[in-house]
Amino acid sequence: MDKETKVYNFDDIRPLDDSEVSAAIEVLIESEGFRHALNYIMPNLDWEAFTETMRACKTREQFKSTLGYAAVSMVAKKSTFSLTISGRSRLPEKPCTIISNHRDIVMDVAFLNLLLYDIGKSATQVAIGDNLLIYPWINLIVRMNNSFIVKRCVPVRQILEESRKLSAYIHHTIKETKESIWIAQREGRAKDSNDTTQNSVLKMLNMGGDGDILTNLMSLNIVPVAISYEIDPCDYLKAQEFQMKRDHPNFVKSKRDDLLSMEVGILENKGRVHFTITSPINPALEKLDPKMDRNELYSAVASVIDREIYAHYRFYPRNYVAYDMLYRTSRFGMNYGVRDREQFCEYLQKQIDRIDITNKDEDFLRTKMLEMYSNPLKNHLEKANAK
Repeated sequence: MDKETKVYNFDDIRPLDDSEVSAAIEVLIESEGFRHALNYIMPNLDWEAFTETMRACKTREQFKSTLGYAAVSMVAKKSTFSLTISGRSRLPEKPCTIISNHRDIVMDVAFLNLLLYDIGKSATQVAIGDNLLIYPWINLIVRMNNSFIVKRCVPVRQILEESRKLSAYIHHTIKETKESIWIAQREGRAKDSNDTTQNSVLKMLNMGGDGDILTNLMSLNIVPVAISYEIDPCDYLKAQEFQMKRDHPNFVKSKRDDLLSMEVGILENKGRVHFTITSPINPALEKLDPKMDRNELYSAVASVIDREIYAHYRFYPRNYVAYDMLYRTSRFGMNYGVRDREQFCEYLQKQIDRIDITNKDEDFLRTKMLEMYSNPLKNHLEKANAK
């Protein structure tokens, strides 16, 4: 059966229906893992009062707008100096597909949806990889908070069919249920902050349409969003992973590694965090030649998305310091002071000191962290206005 006529059952990947919320809440209340996680984040939590509040939520929207909103607001208050958004006038009235760079496993889209809610916009549905659903209670929580599942832990022979199903769900959500969705520009975070849109993501998005590539992608109303963190609390974990992969080519992260990254990303200091909604890309896609080679066309679309993101980063003193340190220049000396440089150097050493691995290579680790903080600026300088 071809993609135009096949009807998919989305029950295993969609967010929970309202009819499923009450039962899911009862499962969560009985989950020791869920309670432990909440106590870790909120040590003074009144569990009895909290469970009453949970049980009062009868729909997904109630759960999101009360408990979900409150939880993310609390994280923002405790772990950011500021959380801001710009470009709201660029956000289309019709449902859209937000594609952003990807820094933090959990907080990228959690913060985005908090900000959208604050400016009177609907929260997006959220793509999340099943590799992160480490415990059953995490699966329930994310699906009650508007997430749909990207199946990555499947046999190779099933990947294509799961991609078709995922794409069909995204097209269905945009066109039929009239909800916006968020998806990262790549599978997993760009751990060196060299943000590039993967052609494979665009190929997946195309599968669910019934026209040519450009028609299908334009029907999703793609809007890039640039995310800028002043501090990436997981920078030392990412640098450590780079060395582990360098020294052990077959190194694969464990579930515990992912869980630690989620914990650190949620709880630790992120400084100033800013989201910029950029221009919808349909006008740019209209100018592309639909007769181009397929791979060249996907690359051209990816470049359109990348340029929007590169052009709309917000930079902080440590981005400029990192660039000058990495490339041994004083090009951006006017953008920071002596104390900014001293504080950043102290911060780098503190983060490197947290890494505990065999044959620890401090020069390598420091270089990788400098790349993380300088690559957004490098891409902005070199590629934001490229044609």
